[in-house]
Amino acid sequence: MQATGSIRRGFSLIELVIVVVIIGIIAAIAIPRMSRGSQGAQESALVGNLAVLRNAVDMFSNEHGGTLPTSATTITTQLTTETDVTGAAWTTGPKYGPYLRDVPPLPVGAKQGKTTIGAALGDDAGWIYDKTHAKLIFANCPNTETSPQTGKMYNAY
Repeated sequence: MQATGSIRRGFSLIELVIVVVIIGIIAAIAIPRMSRGSQGAQESALVGNLAVLRNAVDMFSNEHGGTLPTSATTITTQLTTETDVTGAAWTTGPKYGPYLRDVPPLPVGAKQGKTTIGAALGDDAGWIYDKTHAKLIFANCPNTETSPQTGKMYNAY
């Protein structure tokens, strides 16, 4: 029995269900918007990392008399350590570099997170270096991996 004058406080089951449904509707609207923002951030990181890598290759080339890094197997060492005028590891004489502290990770695609540089698409590397290619360094992503926002292939940036 309730004492006279006391009021029972609390929420009914219907009120709680209504609140849970409202929170579910808000989540259904917000989560896809946040995931699109995340994708845009990854794409921006790709563009930024490519700019860093390409600038490092340009600086190497400028200091080494127009010579590009030797190959995909030596580019990481040539960009992240001190070298001589030929691009070999520095021992004596004029010292060049380093041009990068570390190779940035690939922020998109199946090889996301890889910090290695390979020679051809399909290598187990995050980035591809090709002296004959106009861009020199690009993302190691197959043509099927594209930006959901722009439809552009990640390896075409």
